[in-house]
Amino acid sequence: MGAPFKITISTFVLSCLVGPHAAWAHAIIVSSAPVAGATVSGDAVAIRLHFNSRIDHARSKLTLLAPGGTAQPLTPAADAPVDELNADAAHLSSGAWRLRWQVLSVDGHITRGDIPFNVR
Repeated sequence: MGAPFKITISTFVLSCLVGPHAAWAHAIIVSSAPVAGATVSGDAVAIRLHFNSRIDHARSKLTLLAPGGTAQPLTPAADAPVDELNADAAHLSSGAWRLRWQVLSVDGHITRGDIPFNVR
């Protein structure tokens, strides 16, 4: 009768040690298209950001910063997977662009960053 109790205690201790770290994880980019520093051809770019956890699409943002600094908000795709933020950008002129992203992960933390890329 003592063995099941020990398993329960050890399971509890293990969950205390492992559980909080997983619950407090922020959404971090696993991959992006375009990748940072990439040069893309043409005036249309498919933007695909894949994160390590689910994100809140309704509260996440994408903004393109043009070579002259003008900000152009993008509408994220409504049908993207739960761990992706996707959009399409069109009519991009040649030059150095910057994709600014901000996401709210399901744990309530906001993460943000920039991805520089060039259009030729």
